[in-house]
Amino acid sequence: MGRLDNKVAIVTGAGGGQGKSEALLFAKEGAKVVVTDVQEDKVKEVVEEIKSNGGEAIGFFHDVSSEDGWKETVEKAVAEFGKIDVLVNNAGITIQKPMHETTVAEWDKIMNINLTGTFLGMKHVVPVMQKNGGGSIINISSTSGLTGGGGASPYTASKGAVRMLSKAAAVDYAKDRIRVNSVHPGIIITPMTEKMFQDEQMSNWAHSVTPLPDLGDPDDVAYGVLYLASDEAKFVTGIELPIEGGYTAK
Repeated sequence: MGRLDNKVAIVTGAGGGQGKSEALLFAKEGAKVVVTDVQEDKVKEVVEEIKSNGGEAIGFFHDVSSEDGWKETVEKAVAEFGKIDVLVNNAGITIQKPMHETTVAEWDKIMNINLTGTFLGMKHVVPVMQKNGGGSIINISSTSGLTGGGGASPYTASKGAVRMLSKAAAVDYAKDRIRVNSVHPGIIITPMTEKMFQDEQMSNWAHSVTPLPDLGDPDDVAYGVLYLASDEAKFVTGIELPIEGGYTAK
């Protein structure tokens, strides 16, 4: 049996990188997956890959900063699969600028996607989970949500807020058997970051702050998210799970 048999999961930002790995792993472990992203072509590819391997999935365009988009996503998930057991708020962006060079528009964009998107996802999924009798919400934060050394203050602020929003929601909805946890990836090599870390200076820095000899890949994060989504973690809520090769241990 799969670790997510009979569960329905929404994964945002699942067109590539960590989100894609999470969606594929969830399907492999028996979940019916709702794949969303602003990259519609990538969504279709992930859904086709899941189906070609015998899994069940639907997918569509989804701007997580839009409340109407969240309403539509939840409605489609319930209409197709009847319930929602797992929500992975994975979609996020970063703008690598120091605070004094960041425009208000850039600040708003980071907050709208990283923080408001997470809030809206929980807001609209929680009532469905309450009817189900419980569920698991996993919010993807960052090591920048645990430390102040990330170098991009607005991004750090958004991810720190995701961490505390997760803890507050974990307390608020524990009575409903809804578990809420945050995951804090370190330096993960994805299609989005691969080019960045081909630069020798950036690569040297990444290895200098990561005690383990190798940097992370999307599957490293996906397996941690899988644990929190599964019933194996039925007594786990309100935690921060760092997946970062020892980055925050230094």
